[in-house]
Amino acid sequence: MQRDEVFLPQVVHLYDAARIDSLDLDELARFVRSPLPNVTVLVQEDPIQASTVELSGAGRNDKIAGLARAFVLARVRNVTSQQETDFVSHGELEYEKRRILDVSVRSFGILYDGQKLAAIYADVLPHEQLNVKHAHIVITNQLFGTWDDNDKRYHARVSVYGYPSVISTTGVVEAPARPREFYLKRQLGVDPVQLKEEFRGRFIDYDDRRLTSIMKGYVAQALFFHLTGNAFCQNKTCRLYNAHWQEDLIRAQLAGDDFCPEHAAFLAALSS
Repeated sequence: MQRDEVFLPQVVHLYDAARIDSLDLDELARFVRSPLPNVTVLVQEDPIQASTVELSGAGRNDKIAGLARAFVLARVRNVTSQQETDFVSHGELEYEKRRILDVSVRSFGILYDGQKLAAIYADVLPHEQLNVKHAHIVITNQLFGTWDDNDKRYHARVSVYGYPSVISTTGVVEAPARPREFYLKRQLGVDPVQLKEEFRGRFIDYDDRRLTSIMKGYVAQALFFHLTGNAFCQNKTCRLYNAHWQEDLIRAQLAGDDFCPEHAAFLAALSS
């Protein structure tokens, strides 16, 4: 834990921008309320759509066009370069408009810059709530990454923590690596359907029934970032463990108690 001072929010906002049936945000809200009974937890709609719902006519069209353009500019065009461009094609713009307007449109095959994505969400949240009294956690199906200065490339991530925090359901599937043997057999040409069956249970897949339980850990990490400035734990059986492999992720989120003794005691002290 990095800060001496603890910033306990009055309200935790959980935003449903994931648009998937396998994720139960009400269960996530109950998970947050359990150790923090004096904190209000709200489940709210996608803040992007909420920012346009009360607008009409030209004002609404301009708002949607501006958001769509921001999403296009947040795309990672080359995973080995941070070079930015202000070019926005008509097709890209129309796709992002459809994604904003239609909740059934899911984002596949596009990698966004995680920091830019968080900034877009921050811009549509009520400015008077962008303070330590409010913890904003957006759960999206958009895949995003962050730049790594060590190997000079973008890497897919599950989460970026800040104000707001953004967590990707697609990132849960794509960012942590699957077992090494999985990749070896795939290189050898093993049928993908056979591979998924052979390694069933050893990684999280799309529409996985375990997704809600897995996401509890990332919501907890976002809260600990808000509380202390440190989202992670070195204990591999704590929900705050920063897993880079699917099997480590599953063990941390599903195999044991919610938190290690240190972080469990920290939450118990807060609730009392």
